[in-house]
Amino acid sequence: MNAYIFPGQGAQFVGMGLDLYEKYPLAQELFEKANTILGFSITDIMFQGTAEDLKETKVTQPAIFLHSVILSKVLGDGFKPDMVAGHSLGEFSALVANGVLTFEDGLKLVSQRAMAMQKACELQPSTMAAVLGLDDAVVEQICSEIEGVVVPANYNCPGQLVISGEVEAINTACEKLKEAGARRALVLPVGGAFHSPLMEPAREELAAAIENTKFSAPTCPIYQNVTTTAVTDAEEIKKNLISQLTAPVKWTQSVQNMVKDGATLFTEVGPGKVLQGLVKKIHGEAETMSAELS
Repeated sequence: MNAYIFPGQGAQFVGMGLDLYEKYPLAQELFEKANTILGFSITDIMFQGTAEDLKETKVTQPAIFLHSVILSKVLGDGFKPDMVAGHSLGEFSALVANGVLTFEDGLKLVSQRAMAMQKACELQPSTMAAVLGLDDAVVEQICSEIEGVVVPANYNCPGQLVISGEVEAINTACEKLKEAGARRALVLPVGGAFHSPLMEPAREELAAAIENTKFSAPTCPIYQNVTTTAVTDAEEIKKNLISQLTAPVKWTQSVQNMVKDGATLFTEVGPGKVLQGLVKKIHGEAETMSAELS
């Protein structure tokens, strides 16, 4: 069975999507529509901007979403998923690709999500850190013993977990994790504590937007970050998507469940190859590839 997977923040690069824009009239039409919906020329930034420009929150999330979704649309009949999943932001791309959200609604939600997260970041100094070489249970235990907000945020693959929270609590956690034998405990260059309770203001804001958006029945199951299991009910998908901002991204568990349910090939749709690397670390026998146009 073929699982299509969609990357999240961090996969962006200068020039992303330009080949699609130049080669495919459908891609050009969708990119131009995106410029209108967003109210600024995201294509100028994606195609000719600097890496710094691309890092702006209001740009990064829509840019990755557009690259993934437009690529899936241009694939046409070649896009035949038996199941889909997306890492954090990638879940929105996956939901457009499997027919739950329209292109327009997906883009509007992603844009609102980016703005809401930016606002939440400005309310309180917060950050994230990557922890390598420790069992998940050890990281969870240490986080639970620290004063202040610090929680597991991204279960990326065995031995790679990202934690999220208040700056001081993250720094304390990194020290304790190194003492416990972590190979690395490294604060990341991010502006906020994504997938933690500190995103509650953003979750509330996004929840209102999601509640007012039409969710259709999917063409294939989605393995969502929050539950990690196959979901096909539109209302349940909506509920999980609302929880996603303050809950951890359980990528390891999602991939394990996809494999258990028959996934043998994982095709990454969008910029970069990060998710393929993670899939290989989670399940060595899985076949992985990038979505390519003939």
